[in-house]
Amino acid sequence: MAAAGAAGGDPFQEKLTRVTLWLKKLYENVPIPVYEVNERTVDILHEVMEFNEETDRDVMLLIEDMKDQTSKYEAEADYWKDILEKSLGLSKGSLSEEATKDLSDLVESAVELEVEDTSLSSFYCAIDDMTLELYETKSENEEMELKYKTLKEKLTSALMMEKRLEKDIEKLEKSQEVQKAKAEAQSKNMKFLEAKCKDMRIRISDAEDQLVARGLDQSLTHEALMKLSEELAALRKKNEPLKMERASYHDLPPSIPLAQVMVEEERRKLKALDEELTREIEAVPFELT
Repeated sequence: MAAAGAAGGDPFQEKLTRVTLWLKKLYENVPIPVYEVNERTVDILHEVMEFNEETDRDVMLLIEDMKDQTSKYEAEADYWKDILEKSLGLSKGSLSEEATKDLSDLVESAVELEVEDTSLSSFYCAIDDMTLELYETKSENEEMELKYKTLKEKLTSALMMEKRLEKDIEKLEKSQEVQKAKAEAQSKNMKFLEAKCKDMRIRISDAEDQLVARGLDQSLTHEALMKLSEELAALRKKNEPLKMERASYHDLPPSIPLAQVMVEEERRKLKALDEELTREIEAVPFELT
């Protein structure tokens, strides 16, 4: 029953328990820093814990492998040391200074080239590998230089474009400032003219009221004169067809009695209309323009 309860426990609580134990082990005798316990923080810490544990396992395996390799190299060194000392009577102290130096250079070269042994074939293979790696690195460097050159050209072009855009924006802003100043001046002029017109209307109205109060005839006001002008224009327009009709009668043969009678009748009408227009004009005290 206990095992079943553990298997079906709360996953969040299980993660929190593992994280807490890991933090205690990590900080040892130092108090664990206070953090907000929620699902997100526990999940993040749990992932970090798993990553650290996996890394620790990899490091331990690497250490064990290095220990194993060290043991093998030490055993092999002892083996060759015994052969050199017992079979050939060679020891480190019996070698000349030049031989010791050559041997040290050989060892350093073997370590630098990471060869398994000091045979010529191992050295040649290692040198070939390094040469190939050098060519690959050189090729990558040339490719990187080409990419750098291309990016530099693009960056230069982008900077030039940015400068041109900045100049265009500056010109546009100056042009907008000029247009704004003109618009403000026009707006001020328009407001001034509107105020002036309003003032003139008020002054005209006041002047007319004063004239009317002093006994001026209503027919002599500006509004009445404008109305008379419009009526006069309408009468003149109405008179135009009659003038055209009268002109057409001038072309009739004078020898026809009926035509003469009609012409005389039209002349009489025209004369009466002219007299009416003359009376209307004479009734206007000011010259209308």
